[in-house]
Order: sequence, then structure tokens, then C-alpha cells
Amino acid sequence: MNGQLVKKLSAAVLMALLAGGLAACDNQGPAEEAGESIDNSMESAGESIENAGENIEDAAEN
Repeated sequence: MNGQLVKKLSAAVLMALLAGGLAACDNQGPAEEAGESIDNSMESAGESIENAGENIEDAAEN
């Protein structure tokens, strides 16, 4: 896989996850708290994917 493609894909996934997190409500009931927890988990997953893409790119360069 092309390293730049992986990096761009990772950035797109992260942006989509962050955009979804902005739609969270201010009034925090149990469902909202669960949704926020899921948003945070997805954000962490997006960051992990981005880091993996960077690691793949670095490995491909070496």
C-alpha cells in the first residue's frame, strides 16, 4: 500500500469520527454518556489507525 494513501485515509477516518463527536448533546443522560464514551473510543481508534499508517509509511521508506 502506498504510504500517502494510508495517511490520507487515516486522516479522513479521524475527521469523520471527530465530526460525529461534535454532534453530542449537552444534556448528559445515560444514553448520552454512553454515546460520548463510544465517540472517545472511536477517536482513539482513529488515532491508532493514523499512527499505524505512519508506521507503515516509515517502514516502507526503510
